[in-house]
Amino acid sequence: MVSWMTSTSDTKLKRRRCSGDLQVLQLSAMASISSVELNYLVFRYLQESGFTHSAFALGYEAAINKSPIDGNLVPPGALITFVQKGLQYMEMEANLSNNETDVDEDFSFLQPMDLITKDIYELRTMVKEKRRNLRNDRDKEFERQHEGEHKRGREKGRQEWEKGHGKNKEGIVHDKKAKTEDACADKEMVIDQESKLTVRKEENGVTAGSALANQPEPVDIYTTMHTLNTQFSSSDVNILEGHTSEVCACAWSPTGSLLASGSGDSTARIWAIADKGSRSRNGPTNVLVLKHVKGRTNEKSKDVTTLDWNGEGALLATGSYDGQARIWNTDGTLKTTLSKHKGPIFSLKWNKGGDYLLTGSCDQTSIVWDVKAEECKQQFYLHSGPTLDVDWRNNVSFATSSTDNMIYVWKVGESNPIKTYAGHQGEVNCVKWDPTGSLLASCSDDVTAKIWSMKQETYIHDLKDHSKEIYTIRWSPTGPGTNNPNQQLVLASASFDSTVKIWDVELGKLLYSLNGHRDPVYSVAFSPNGEYLASGSLDKSLHVWSLKEGRVVKTYAGTGGIFEVCWNKHGDRIAACFANNTVCVLDFRM
Repeated sequence: MVSWMTSTSDTKLKRRRCSGDLQVLQLSAMASISSVELNYLVFRYLQESGFTHSAFALGYEAAINKSPIDGNLVPPGALITFVQKGLQYMEMEANLSNNETDVDEDFSFLQPMDLITKDIYELRTMVKEKRRNLRNDRDKEFERQHEGEHKRGREKGRQEWEKGHGKNKEGIVHDKKAKTEDACADKEMVIDQESKLTVRKEENGVTAGSALANQPEPVDIYTTMHTLNTQFSSSDVNILEGHTSEVCACAWSPTGSLLASGSGDSTARIWAIADKGSRSRNGPTNVLVLKHVKGRTNEKSKDVTTLDWNGEGALLATGSYDGQARIWNTDGTLKTTLSKHKGPIFSLKWNKGGDYLLTGSCDQTSIVWDVKAEECKQQFYLHSGPTLDVDWRNNVSFATSSTDNMIYVWKVGESNPIKTYAGHQGEVNCVKWDPTGSLLASCSDDVTAKIWSMKQETYIHDLKDHSKEIYTIRWSPTGPGTNNPNQQLVLASASFDSTVKIWDVELGKLLYSLNGHRDPVYSVAFSPNGEYLASGSLDKSLHVWSLKEGRVVKTYAGTGGIFEVCWNKHGDRIAACFANNTVCVLDFRM
């Protein structure tokens, strides 16, 4: 699924490239483009596409070298952007008519070839017909939905009557796959915020550490009415603006109130988040802009793809699409630039000691950097595809995963891996060590997550309840070796099937299925006390789940897809980064 040479907009890599407006050829409805301008756009297109000889021939015949156009002001892909905007204009014109003032938010009723081959009158006829059919479909769906609500109401009444008469209720256990298909088919249920929490009790009687775990059968919990009261209040929401492209990564400093964010605008930012009582509602937030490129440029090669604070919170490391890692001080000054990779950096982590920085790149390698010496300590070669994720096991050993389906465990100073894990049948998107460094979790495009032990070569658990690619995983900060030693250690997995699942890692069984999202879930994060889980999705919503109560306790509806969520060290704030160029900080209290 990943090819950095050809697929820079791949969703897994969070490349949300926005084709910016043309800065030179801004045409109004009555404007026209000259032959000189069109020739230049075609010339640039040929150059950018690698048609060198054709570009030379056109440049010579059209005297491009004498063109008055300043090529530095024309962004890459200008011709394609121009054509796309022309098609969008035609589509909008076809959707607008003199007797219709309302236009659907999404009016993509026409295909590009329709726009090219048909005149405006034919297009308007097509749009009217498709709108008529869409309204009919919506009316039918509305009737079906309300019929379903009546049936659910009758069923609830029947269950309450049976309970009142002392009858034993036998729940109907639906097959998981059937529930997933129903959830996908019945979009209106999700839109109405009927967030479901499926709770499973293990067959051997082991409790799940939840008040709901004592149920004799799996139970579906509907929070239809309650979700209306779980929205974050506006006073608890702080929206940080300043980025000019999608924000792909965010991370709280482990020691203070600083929040870092990384964006496709070639910058990272360090935000100083004031206490709720001391910040003005619309006042500015102190922010440092960490520029990854000097001066003005239209390059997209310096997108900030990943970032991580060191354990002391004194240094911030960023990884970029240009293959360089950078280390910054908290005052925004650049401390070090680390250059050796030959492809974009997708993952980057400090070790606990803070003396090594680990990077994984699309060039199929990983590098351990000696931070004090500001040089490459060791580069590791074995993967046959881009390295997608890296994670430290301890101060000197770490795991890497790749598009080649393989996982390797390495140790600084040794050239060969100390462990090789083969078992996934698809690209391995994420690897994470448990808090003790004894178990490694992985997730893949093969729709499974797996748990591995350093004591054996094969996986010890194969977790198979998702129905689409699993994008990320997280261990809970609970169990032995954590600040919450008396709580059960669990694993959370987030998938493109719109669900989050919680796993019993000792038994390799599903505990909960959290089904509140409508689109792929890109990020999950446990609160520091392990009692809550935050999830962020492309459906623009953030949910906070209580694992004790078995329900959604807080919800935030944003205006862009969410790429990452994270908690601060106190567990009273959640940060989320969005595709609409913003970062949001939510004050959380229960």
